[in-house]
Amino acid sequence: MIARLRGTTVARTADGVVVDVNGVGYLVQATPSAAGAPGEDVTVETYLHVREDALQLYGFADTAERELFVQLLGVNGVGPKVALAIVSGSRPAELRRAIVREDAARFQAIPGIGKKTAERIVLELREKIVVSSDPDVSTRTDLTARDALVELGYSVIDAERALAGIDESLPVEEQVRHALRAAA
Repeated sequence: MIARLRGTTVARTADGVVVDVNGVGYLVQATPSAAGAPGEDVTVETYLHVREDALQLYGFADTAERELFVQLLGVNGVGPKVALAIVSGSRPAELRRAIVREDAARFQAIPGIGKKTAERIVLELREKIVVSSDPDVSTRTDLTARDALVELGYSVIDAERALAGIDESLPVEEQVRHALRAAA
């Protein structure tokens, strides 16, 4: 298995990025944080997906992204393209918190993820997920303020980021006001 590549990003294509490692170009479908700009030296954590008709290399900025990707592959109905889309949209710590909080709406906000798939992800992974302590990630237990911001036109992800750092003990209306003031 190819676990890591260290080289130079030489091209971005519709199929991913090409990483040149000592004269060999590897086509890697990578998260945006792992891809790097052409000419940039990169280290990419990888996962080799073996199918009957193809070998596909997926790339990640760090091992946390790769581990979550592998866990998502274990969910019935989630293939590598969907798992890559999920991991590409948010940091792994944010996604793990959503799973632990049984927040299927967070996954439905990702293009290509329907209600049933989102619920299946939460159901199948909630016992397997370990949440790291990341101060930049909202640990909000009451999702009412987030849902209010979503009703006002925020995406689920943007609403959570807007509420990060706002005192959860405040009334919901105050939390929303603070978030709107900070965004203005």
